[in-house]
Amino acid sequence: MSKILIIEDEAAIRRVLKKIISEENEGYQVEEAADGLLGLEMILNNDYDLVLCDIKMPKMDGVEVLDKVKKVKPEIPIVMISGHGDLDTAVNTMRLGAFDYISKPPDLNRLLNTVRNALDKKGLIVENKRLKKKVSKNYEMIGESPQISHIKEIIEKVSTTDARVLITGPNGTGKELVAHWLHEKSDRSKAPMIEVNCAAIPSELIESELFGHVKGSFTGANKDRAGKFEAATGGTIFLDEIGDMSLSAQAKVLRALQENKISRVGSDSDIKVNVRVVAATNKDLKKEIEAGRFREDLYHRLAVILIKVPALNDRRDDIPLLVDFFSSKIAKEQGIPLKTFSKNALKKLQVYDWTGNIRELRNVIERLIILGENEVSENDVKLFASK
Repeated sequence: MSKILIIEDEAAIRRVLKKIISEENEGYQVEEAADGLLGLEMILNNDYDLVLCDIKMPKMDGVEVLDKVKKVKPEIPIVMISGHGDLDTAVNTMRLGAFDYISKPPDLNRLLNTVRNALDKKGLIVENKRLKKKVSKNYEMIGESPQISHIKEIIEKVSTTDARVLITGPNGTGKELVAHWLHEKSDRSKAPMIEVNCAAIPSELIESELFGHVKGSFTGANKDRAGKFEAATGGTIFLDEIGDMSLSAQAKVLRALQENKISRVGSDSDIKVNVRVVAATNKDLKKEIEAGRFREDLYHRLAVILIKVPALNDRRDDIPLLVDFFSSKIAKEQGIPLKTFSKNALKKLQVYDWTGNIRELRNVIERLIILGENEVSENDVKLFASK
């Protein structure tokens, strides 16, 4: 049921508007407010799908109501109600975010069309938000253990902000999945997520990779080249294994975080960047700081939000869910029939020592899908899961 609020100080106009809207659709729930201050209070304390708001009212005029609502509930479409002398103001409210305006006395067809269009827009906004919360199946986080549930809760809270996140945990636990969830659920999801594996890039090239370079800045720099920070503008840059980054590169990353600008290698010019930084490491950065290998000021810049991804051995209850997920995915990839796992096979997998974490589990499942029986048995696990 769509919920509509009419803010209008003239009781006769309120009655007319309510009558027209209610008769158009019995599913509309229409409420009234006699002045702007009361209307604003009702909006703040309730969820409305549409607001019709007069411009000239006592206590608070419609322009002020519009301005305040757009700051706290920007998704609500607001239609301004204008008298003859308010038309210029009504047009100006469109620039402030009003959906439309209708004149007094209201034209029946114009009013109903405006209401329908505004409600359709609200529905699209709600649907887009719902779809945004869905994450690509390529980056699903499988598990219902308390540790994984806690991580999902944190992601829901911080994904729509630009807060920097540091993800820690052993190799193979899925730190990159957390990073992708953060990006795909964020308002930056339509922009790129650029991944940089700091451990895989030679220390002498990491600065060029991150910040770009100008032609002639070093041997082999045959032309100007943009770096990963520039490529990620508007989106997210994921600095994986940041604990392996050189101290000189760390200093430049710190400057980028402090000032939102970078400079290419060999250039004195600054380039403004607008990126969200998510970092990950399998190292204990506090120990790295004590050893002089990681900057403490950079750590505090990165670790606004800390997410620790547990080892698979610490979330064994999730193993049956992971087995189901990987079995379906691998069977589809390999073009072979889906296989089931016996209860004893699952129990055996749950007591296995997963030093390689989820990455190792996936490899073992693929081996069992290819080599095991139609129903993978405990004996199959003993034969093919051994190290």
